[in-house]
Amino acid sequence: MFAVFKNLKGDKAIWGIVALLALFSFLPVYSASTNLVYVNDDGTTMGHLVKHAVLLFLGFGIIYGIHRIPTHYFKGLSIIALPIVLILLAYTLTVETRIGGVTANRWIKIPFVGMNFQTSTLASVVLMIWIARYLTKIKDIKITFKESILPLWLPTALVVLLILPENFSTAIIICFLVLILSFLGGYPLKYLFAIVGTGIVLSGMFLFVLFKTPEILPQRAGTWKSRIETFWSPEKAGKDDLHQLTLAKIAIAEGGVLGKGAGKSVIKNMLSQSTSDFIFAIIIEEYGLLGGGALLFFYLLLLFRIVVVANSAKTVFSKLLVIGVGLPIVFQAFINMAVVVQLFPVTGQPLPLISMGGTSIWMTCMAIGIILSASNRKENLEEESYDIDESNPLEILSGQL
Repeated sequence: MFAVFKNLKGDKAIWGIVALLALFSFLPVYSASTNLVYVNDDGTTMGHLVKHAVLLFLGFGIIYGIHRIPTHYFKGLSIIALPIVLILLAYTLTVETRIGGVTANRWIKIPFVGMNFQTSTLASVVLMIWIARYLTKIKDIKITFKESILPLWLPTALVVLLILPENFSTAIIICFLVLILSFLGGYPLKYLFAIVGTGIVLSGMFLFVLFKTPEILPQRAGTWKSRIETFWSPEKAGKDDLHQLTLAKIAIAEGGVLGKGAGKSVIKNMLSQSTSDFIFAIIIEEYGLLGGGALLFFYLLLLFRIVVVANSAKTVFSKLLVIGVGLPIVFQAFINMAVVVQLFPVTGQPLPLISMGGTSIWMTCMAIGIILSASNRKENLEEESYDIDESNPLEILSGQL
């Protein structure tokens, strides 16, 4: 065990923040899981706690394994992983799975394990690595929009279009993060503005057609329309549409400044998704404004350390890679919190490293492992004078494509 700790590389502050968030998650998950046990008749509270612990343990194993990989290897790995991700996304659309009362084509079963895997979360990480690699290649080249369609926008469009039918919010978030990374990577602004304008028009047309003819996507159209109407015109929404948001606000109001105390939430037994999408409301009810503020502080601290690591990285690829995989973690946390306090429409985004759920935890841990790989000072020194290793097929492939 001590040998493992001695082999930990990278930014120690990020290691500490991630460990603290993971340890804290046990308290709200154990408390909120009573909703699953006594309302949904799903297992036991101890069983859910043990499952969460196992998922986090495996997640930290992913962090440890990934952070030992030299950063430049991810260039070649993204070339191999992107086609696999596209195949998995296409296959996911053919598989209908029911989880937590929701039936959708978002998950696939992991063979022999029986766990559900949400392919869109893996796609997001792989796509960001792919884009960081491409932007690194063109950093000193003046390109036209036509030249970037095939290597940059076609993979992005394929990933987004394969996610969009079943998870509109995730598709939009990926688009937004791709645009931010492209901007930071020096992609011409005139093309980005054109893409943003086109995207807004197409999204508006898509929603208009969908809401007028919901039979195109019968399972999702009603949900999206309800969430948008509830956010913009709550007075016109039905009682069922406002139920979760109302309970979340009650939980926040009941929590006050100091909260009711660990495990003393009442709203958790009435609020569906209290262990995932709305776990922040339970945290505030039990730990108050101080607890919620402290959690927000740690996510902001994580964002600060991500920026520090990106700024200290010696190569353009490492800088873009850290921002590309790190920014979505904090962005997702902010969205989750904003939904709970009704500053944002309901999106179904979990709270990273806090909410229950294997895929979200594992993909967050994968991203953190990549950030820690880039924050390794020794690795940075090696990358500064890095050239293609002719004995490594991944590096040869990355250099050629």
